[in-house]
Amino acid sequence: MTPRSIALALAAFTFLSPGIAAAEFPDRTIEVTVTFAPGGTPDVLARALSEGLSANLKQPVVVLNRLGAGGAVGGAMVSRAKPDGYTLLFSPALIASVVPVMQPAAGFTAESLEPICQTFESQMALIVPNDSPYKSVKDLVEAARKTPDKLTWGHAGRGSIPHLTMLEMAKTANIKVVEVPYKGDAETVPALMGAQIDFAPITLSSVPEGRVRIIGLFAEQRNPLIPDVPTVKEQGFDVTPTSFGGLFAPKGVPADVKTRLEAACKAAAASPRYVETAKNLRLSPNLYYPASAFAAHLKVDIAEKAQLLSTLDTK
Repeated sequence: MTPRSIALALAAFTFLSPGIAAAEFPDRTIEVTVTFAPGGTPDVLARALSEGLSANLKQPVVVLNRLGAGGAVGGAMVSRAKPDGYTLLFSPALIASVVPVMQPAAGFTAESLEPICQTFESQMALIVPNDSPYKSVKDLVEAARKTPDKLTWGHAGRGSIPHLTMLEMAKTANIKVVEVPYKGDAETVPALMGAQIDFAPITLSSVPEGRVRIIGLFAEQRNPLIPDVPTVKEQGFDVTPTSFGGLFAPKGVPADVKTRLEAACKAAAASPRYVETAKNLRLSPNLYYPASAFAAHLKVDIAEKAQLLSTLDTK
């Protein structure tokens, strides 16, 4: 055989033998980007989930923290990555429902990311200092109605879930209160304890146990880990937003790769390590949802957040 005929034969053999041409996914390290700082709830969850993913996929899964612009930097990086399953994003849903609206220059939209699996749901809590005169949501609302624009509240930044939660609450309760933005729950809590603000909506996982008072939980039902805390809805105000999220891939990831990742995610979310981590963070017991359900949740969230964000000046 001539060299050319040998080359053609090898090419044909490779084409007919895809197992030889391309290794089965995954065959190398997978990177999971988190757009929050080390030690925050998303980071802690991502690291617990990565252990289960690695065990199931039989490859290293490393977590990388890429901060900046409220998640826009990390979100843009993943959305522009090759959609081969080796570059993933672990993030709250706001990466799809809020960031593209608040920061249109970020260069990506909700359609730029492919939902793989939902693995957490974090409830919002309404907190006051331990010595606050407000024992319930009703107390707080009545005080705000008597003295409009006097009570102050802090939040984790414009467009954050706590911020949007309180905007909805103020509208529902027909109250006027003064907002004070901070850089995350880690700054909001000390401000509250130092009497710089009167109250704050924050993620339940960020509430320092015993150091503040929770007067209401923004949820449909009480959290079994804190059964004595009534929901805001129970107290007469139908405001129940949650912060949920999970694993995303760049749009265009092959169907077989997505299926493999989804199966690995399901196993990882059910692992004792991840379940225990979620419990310690007082997350909702609803942890895992498959890609289809996650996408459906995102669709609803995007529509709801669009309505709230339309009331803000996002420029």
